Amino acid sequence: MLTQGMLSESSGSVTGAGALLSILRDGQARTRAELVQLTGLARSTVSQRLDALLSHQWIVPADDAISSGGRPATAFTFNRGARVVAAADLGATHARVAVTDLASTVLAERRVDLPIDRGPEEVLGWLVVTLKELLVETGGELCGVGVGLPGPVSHSSGRPVNPPIMPGWDGFPVPDWLGSRLGAPVLVDNDVNIMALGEHWAARRDVEHLVFVKIGTGIGCGIISERRLHRGAQGAAGDIGHIRVTTSDEVVCRCGNSGCLEAVASGAAIANQLDAAGVEAHGSRDVVNLVRQGNTMAVQFARQAGREIGDVLASIVNFFNPSVIVIGGDMAEAGEHILAGVREVIYSRSLPLATQHLSIRATELGDRAGIIGAAVMVIEHVLSPEAVDLVVSS
Repeated sequence: MLTQGMLSESSGSVTGAGALLSILRDGQARTRAELVQLTGLARSTVSQRLDALLSHQWIVPADDAISSGGRPATAFTFNRGARVVAAADLGATHARVAVTDLASTVLAERRVDLPIDRGPEEVLGWLVVTLKELLVETGGELCGVGVGLPGPVSHSSGRPVNPPIMPGWDGFPVPDWLGSRLGAPVLVDNDVNIMALGEHWAARRDVEHLVFVKIGTGIGCGIISERRLHRGAQGAAGDIGHIRVTTSDEVVCRCGNSGCLEAVASGAAIANQLDAAGVEAHGSRDVVNLVRQGNTMAVQFARQAGREIGDVLASIVNFFNPSVIVIGGDMAEAGEHILAGVREVIYSRSLPLATQHLSIRATELGDRAGIIGAAVMVIEHVLSPEAVDLVVSS
């Protein structure tokens, strides 16, 4: 939360209208007098910056004027409908896209089965057509596009980097390709990172340290540290799916190594185990359905997968000391069986101090975590004080 000391004019912290917008984004309506008191700026300066925000529709007068006994004073509030955001969560086998407002509220969305291995031009071509349809449906000025991909991404360039399940995508200029067709800036990140962003934004914004684990066709995690997404030096932080599990050295992973967590505990791995045992299963969704039907073997395999994942997460708990671990992805829909296995091992293998207040729970956003996170990625970029100042001064 911004404080008066942080925003004093003498410190130079408030340099433009973007800082005022940051204050108003909490949804509380404030008068000029309140903003003067909060920021320490001169009333004329506050009025000038409010006028700039009004002219670009970033803020609007609140419905109710505030009276202190004399003439009612106009209060101003953030205009969440000033622009719209396009968001896409592209998984290994399916895609979900949406258009949201500036508070990440979904205005329209679509979900389809769409294998990512069809290549960038086919998948992104579908994305362009679908987003244009959604934009016609919702109306509004598009300010940016956020995209999550199921593989390593260089966040600075938005290009996939040697993604193991995405043939033809390595180095593909996703932001340029989409941006030229949609007429808006495009931000791209790993799908688990945007899920972590979405979960933290919508459900756990007060949490400082959070780990989001996606268990689906693959396994990965997004890390929130001090309420900010931690991507690492090259954007590769959180790739737990390729940590070696010593109990399964003989299982070959699609990355080429043996004994990777993903090769023994992902939805695809469980499906393979079931199929080999004579129970028909072709992917994560089949596994979830079997678990929900009470298939004993599927339940046993799911719980053991949870234990394998918990074994890796126990080391992360000792090292990173998160306060919340969120389990998401298709396999999170298998109920408590995965979670029970994860909890069993973490609480037995991690230090008591690290687990004293640790919460391990399923995602609250479900399969919407990715599109919410993709939208948040764009919103935080577009509404940063620096970006807003550039817009209002142009």
